[in-house]
This record gives sequence, C-alpha cells and structure tokens, in this order.
Amino acid sequence: MSTKTVRTRLVIISDTHTASPLPSTNPTHAYRLPLPKADILLHAGDITKVGLYSEYETMLDMLKAASAELKLVIPGNHDITLHEDFYVRGTGKDKHVRRHGGAMEDVKKIRKMWTGEEATKAGIMYLEEGVRTFDLANGARFTVYSSPWQPIFYDWAFTYPRQVDRFNPSPAVVKDKAANPVPNHPAIDIMLTHGPPKGILDETNLGEQVGCDHLLRAVTRCKPRLHCFGHIHEGWGAERIDWRTKAFEQVKTTKSQVFEDRCATVDISESGEKPLKWGQETLFVNASIMDVSYNPTNAPWVVDIDLPMKQGIS
Repeated sequence: MSTKTVRTRLVIISDTHTASPLPSTNPTHAYRLPLPKADILLHAGDITKVGLYSEYETMLDMLKAASAELKLVIPGNHDITLHEDFYVRGTGKDKHVRRHGGAMEDVKKIRKMWTGEEATKAGIMYLEEGVRTFDLANGARFTVYSSPWQPIFYDWAFTYPRQVDRFNPSPAVVKDKAANPVPNHPAIDIMLTHGPPKGILDETNLGEQVGCDHLLRAVTRCKPRLHCFGHIHEGWGAERIDWRTKAFEQVKTTKSQVFEDRCATVDISESGEKPLKWGQETLFVNASIMDVSYNPTNAPWVVDIDLPMKQGIS
C-alpha cells in the first residue's frame, strides 16, 4: 500500500430529496449555486422524495453540472425505485401506486439512467453495497466502502431489522451471513453509507440516537479516513474521533462564513492546522441538505483530505 499521499478536495451532500441548489442570489440558505468545485463529489443517498423518474432526471442534471472529476452516488431509503425487490415485489409497489395515481415506474430505465453512458461521461458512478477503488487525475488511488442500507425506518427501501448485522463478518454458525462486510483497517479510505453509526451525528429532534450499532462496530474496525452519511437530517455536522481515547471533537462552523462560502469546510490534510492521523482518527460527516421539516437549510460540506497515491507516482 502506498505511503505517499496527495491533497484532495471533496464536496459532500446527502438527502437532497430532489432539491437542486438554490439560485446564487438567494438570501436565505447556503445550499445555492454553484456547488463548490472539488476533485470528488459524494452523495450519500435520498436523492429523491419518492423515486420518480422525473425526480432522478432533475438530480442527474444537477450532478452533471457540478464541477468535480468523480461523482459517487448511493441511493437512500426514499429512492425506492432503485431497490427493485422492494418496489416491484414488496410493499413499495403499493406505497408508490397509492401516492401517484396507479402509475408504475420503469426500474430498469431508472437504473440505466444512473449507470449508462450519459452518467459515466459526466463522471457519475452509481454505487450500492461493496468495495470499489478509484483513480484521480491528481494521482490519487483510493478505496471506498459504500452501502445504502440502514435499520428499518417505517416502510421504505434499503432497510433491515436492527438485529441483523450487514456490516461485520459473520460467525460460521450464522445462517444469514453478511454479504458485503466492511473490511478491517487499512483497506478502506472512505466509507459512504446512507445511515449513520450509532451515537454519531444520529440524534433526532426527539433526542433519540437511531444510528446502527453494527455499523459502529464496523467503522471501529475499519478506521477509515472519512465516513460520510445522511439520513438523519437533524444530525447535520462533522466531528472527528480519536480511536485511542474514544474522544470526539466537533468541527465548529460559523453561520455567516458557511453562508458566504456556500459550504462548511474542514481541512484535515497535511497542510491544515490539524492533520488527520489515519488509523488513529476518523472524520465523520452528516451532510444532509434538508432539515427535519424538509427545507434545504443545511450546507454542503467541503473536506480537504490526504488520499494515497498510485504506486510509482512521485
């Protein structure tokens, strides 16, 4: 594994629910045009409100216009038509038909929208659950673990019972083994999940911590440089953990600066004030754009981070 790194900029969003950035002149919210320029854009799911083809078209156009070399996108529980088993054969079909006058969406056509030539040419890579490695023009080669799944949340897509562990290797005696467990450190640089781990930027407006216990165990093993997610709108923010002491440090933001910059920023690269110590620390980011009332009041996050360089590059 390469010990050389290169400073790389990421812009992170989640839970857009079909809301494109507001006009640049909008005086109310930081989520406005243009999105910050970055090497990588990450979208942590809930692209849409309820998975309509027209909603995906709107969001694909927004992502195509974003200034980033690579744009990694996972679905979330609201993107029901990207979870074919749920939508076509499960309760998602009835939910959708009741809400939208009996019309069914073409799930094959929707998936092709995200995986076809048009998306690929724009740098968009659609991910579900598993591990992928990517190269950037700046020489970076980094590995991502992604998953759209989260504990049962009403009757939506990509959910599992809380007692089910999707994220850790299963004992031999377990019948239903995790299909894509999170690898141990140092295999993963970035984790991109829709839901948060338990106790990390996962508190609802009722004061409940609703993240996943199993995901917390997995990220504790994996110790990525960065773990980003959304799902819990009220949890917007960023904090870093020191795995040795289990101490959390909140990333402080200033509302006026966030509004002016159109984003919240944190520099954990070697050129920043407090570089991240990989293997000892992880930065967590909840990048939900929507607040609990589904207003786009939250800002994108911009993270400057050191990513490993491809072997042979100096």
